[in-house]
Amino acid sequence: MDEIETSRKRIRQTMFEEEENENGLAMEEAETVVQGSEEMESLINGVLEKIERFTQQVSEMLEAGKTLFKDLSNEFEERIIGIHKEQIEKWQEEIKELRSLDAMNEEANTRLQMTRSLFHNVRI
Repeated sequence: MDEIETSRKRIRQTMFEEEENENGLAMEEAETVVQGSEEMESLINGVLEKIERFTQQVSEMLEAGKTLFKDLSNEFEERIIGIHKEQIEKWQEEIKELRSLDAMNEEANTRLQMTRSLFHNVRI
C-alpha cells in the first residue's frame, strides 16, 4: 500500500505542477485542482480496489484450475495404468493358454507318432 500511496502523492504533485506551469494558475485555482484530484483519487481508489479483487479472483481460479488439472491428471494416470495392467494380464493369460495348447498339441503329436510307429511295426 505504501507504493500506491506514494504513487497517489506523486500523481497529485505532478498534476498540480503541470497545471500550474502550463496555465499559470493562481493559488486558489490550484486548490481547486487538488480537490478535483482528490475526487479523482477516490475514483482511482475504486478502480484499484477492482483490480485487487479481480487479481485475487484470477489467482484463486488459477489455483483451482491447477488443483483440478492435477487431480484429473492423477486420475487419468491411474486409469491408464489400470488399463495397461488389465491388458498385460489378458495377454499373459493368452500366453498361458497358448503354452497349454502347445503342450497338448505336442503330447498329441507324440502319441500320433507312437501310434504310427505301432501301426508301421504291425504291418511289417
